[in-house]
Amino acid sequence: MHKILYHTLVFPFSHLPLKVLYAFRPMLFLLLFYGIGYRKKVITENLSKSFPMDTPRELNRKVKGFYHHLSRLFLESVKNLSFSDKELRQRMKFTNASIVTALQEQGKNVLLVGGHYGNWEWLITSLGLYFPERLFGLGMPLSSSFWDRKLTERRERFGLQVIHSKNYRETLMSEQNKPFILLMLADQSPGDSKKSYWLNFLHQPTAVAFGTEALANETDATVVYVAVTQPQKGCYEISFEILTTAPKSLNFGQLTESHVMKLEKDIFTNPSLWLWSHKRWKREVPENLEQLRTEQKQEFNQKYR
Repeated sequence: MHKILYHTLVFPFSHLPLKVLYAFRPMLFLLLFYGIGYRKKVITENLSKSFPMDTPRELNRKVKGFYHHLSRLFLESVKNLSFSDKELRQRMKFTNASIVTALQEQGKNVLLVGGHYGNWEWLITSLGLYFPERLFGLGMPLSSSFWDRKLTERRERFGLQVIHSKNYRETLMSEQNKPFILLMLADQSPGDSKKSYWLNFLHQPTAVAFGTEALANETDATVVYVAVTQPQKGCYEISFEILTTAPKSLNFGQLTESHVMKLEKDIFTNPSLWLWSHKRWKREVPENLEQLRTEQKQEFNQKYR
């Protein structure tokens, strides 16, 4: 069924011009917001807790703003299945890619860290147009093997290689003398609250996956934040900011807090561009949080210091 749907509807649909696809956006918005109310409870609760000072009217405006972005994002993601390199370059402007290129030429490992903000599917796919060698994206397999295979195939067509959290070390370390670039979207809810770094994010206690900081220390990688803006509908600008070139010089948690606060600032600037529909705060705060933090710090220092 998935195969038939993809080959008879989704992939042919993706070949329509983007302007034509956008004509479906108002109808899709009405369906998501008023029709099925797609995850409306989750979206409203996430936004209300993240913007506690908002009036009901302001909150409703943010909720609708996200649904407008979500409907556009869905159509853009479909288009991404058949985007040409020329079309993608026109829609994704990299303002200072030379920062990352220079690091790779210096033999540095590079971790690109960002969030599900803007259009991450276009970001994943377009990175290969600018950094074609030893470029990877870290992801989790989808529950459907067919869709996982197809989306991975389309994401990789310009040079990026998708690797999964279970085997990323063997892939990255397979060629010790060659530097890598790895994209990590580090804003999803982690699997274990006791193995997470806890901080205050969007006005609430939040568990953050510690993988970026751990891998940066393990591979002595330069960490670069990926900032996304939307100068106009259907176009995104990507800029890079170095967070550290020496992760081993930073204290426990410092790097994690740095990239999370960068993302928080972007979200406050334009809330509609973040993925409010995922259950970001489903992990409960551990009762012994201070003790847990002490143990995590000791383990971190023993391993990396």
